[in-house]
Amino acid sequence: MTHNPSHEETSLPTAVYVEDGATWQPSVLSRGPWDARAQHGGAPSALLVHLAERALPDPAWQLSRLSIELIKPVPVAPLTVRHETHPGRSTTRMTIDLCADDVLVARGHALLVRGQPFTLPTGLPGWSPEQLRPLPADCQERLRIPGLPDGVSFYQSATDHRVAQGDMTQPGPGAAWFRMNVPLVQGQATSPAMLAAAAADFGNGLSWVLPVERYLFANADLSLHLHRPPEGEWVGVQSETQAHGGGVGTVLSRLYDVHGPVGVAIQTLVLRERAAA
Repeated sequence: MTHNPSHEETSLPTAVYVEDGATWQPSVLSRGPWDARAQHGGAPSALLVHLAERALPDPAWQLSRLSIELIKPVPVAPLTVRHETHPGRSTTRMTIDLCADDVLVARGHALLVRGQPFTLPTGLPGWSPEQLRPLPADCQERLRIPGLPDGVSFYQSATDHRVAQGDMTQPGPGAAWFRMNVPLVQGQATSPAMLAAAAADFGNGLSWVLPVERYLFANADLSLHLHRPPEGEWVGVQSETQAHGGGVGTVLSRLYDVHGPVGVAIQTLVLRERAAA
C-alpha cells in the first residue's frame, strides 16, 4: 500500500522550537507518543540543556549533570522560563523552570564544571564494552517501538535513529544511535549535550518490557550525567528497563559517541495498566 503524506507531513517546521522574545514556541515536531497535545520528554530536556549552556558562554565550562523533573505533561504551547544561578569557582549550579500559562511543567537542575585539562595515566580501565557497536554507518534499521502511532512527532520526524543492538519487536534491552533531523532551536546549532539529552529520553522505549497496547510506561524524570561532551552528529544509547508490579520502574542507559562512552542516564518510570477497551 502506498503511503500518501498528509499536508502536515509535507509542510513540516524547520525546527523544534522558535524563540519569540521571552517565549519559546514549540512546533509539532515536539509532540510525544502518548498525546499529540503533549511534548516528547526529549524535546524540553534538550531545551533545558540549551538554556543552561547559553547562560554560561565561557567555553571552559562543561555541562556535567542535568536532572530533569517532568512535573506535568509539557504542552505543545508557548513556554516561559524562570532561571536561578548559584555560581562558584569550579562548579556552577542552575535551576531552570519551564512554565505554561504560569504553571510549572518541567524543572531542570544543572551542574556545570569548569574544565581543567590534564594528561591521564595510560592503561586506565574503561567501561566494557568501550564502544557501542556496530557504529551508526553500519546500522540500517530505524527504531520502531511497537504500538506507537505513526505521524508527525519528535520521535518520528525531528530525530533520525538506527538500531544497533536488540530486537525491537521483542521486550528487553536495546541500543540505538540518534541524531537530529532539524535544529532543536531555530537558527541555533544543536550542541552535543543537547543531543545527548534528547537521545537519553528514548531509553524507556528503546528497552521496553511491557506491551504499549496494555501498559503505560512514561518517565517522570531524566537524570543525565556526562563525563565528557559527545563528539559528532550521533549519540548512542544502550538501555535496560527494570519494572515492578508496584507501579514503578527504572531505566539505566549508557551513552556513547563514535569514539567511546560519554556518560549515563537514569529514568524513573510510572507504570500503569491501560483501561480495558
